[in-house]
Amino acid sequence: EVQLQASGGGLVQTGGSLRLSCATSGLTFDDYSFAWFRQAPGKEREGVAIIGIGDSSTYYRDSVEGRFTISSDDAKNAVYLEMNNLKPEDTAVYYCAAVFGLDYNFTPRDYDYWGQGTLVTVSS
Repeated sequence: EVQLQASGGGLVQTGGSLRLSCATSGLTFDDYSFAWFRQAPGKEREGVAIIGIGDSSTYYRDSVEGRFTISSDDAKNAVYLEMNNLKPEDTAVYYCAAVFGLDYNFTPRDYDYWGQGTLVTVSS
């Protein structure tokens, strides 16, 4: 059974930092690209960052470019999202997701597996 377990969310003030983790199991880690999505109340789920298969490349939505960094640890089968200079508009439930192969799109329906989400709240 494939499982993605997201953690690391919490309450932080504007300008603060958080590091999200996504522990994976049940899949061949090097066969997948991974992404972080987020969904704010009343809004659609949106892609935040992608890391390609084998750490080939990364891609970010414009609003987080330069503030967020996605990375992975093949030895731990884990994906991370380092978030700095957080803003109130970053408040959302953050999800990690996996797609087989090399993929850099932010279309949720294209992803094969999803974690349960972790809440990030940024206070002003």
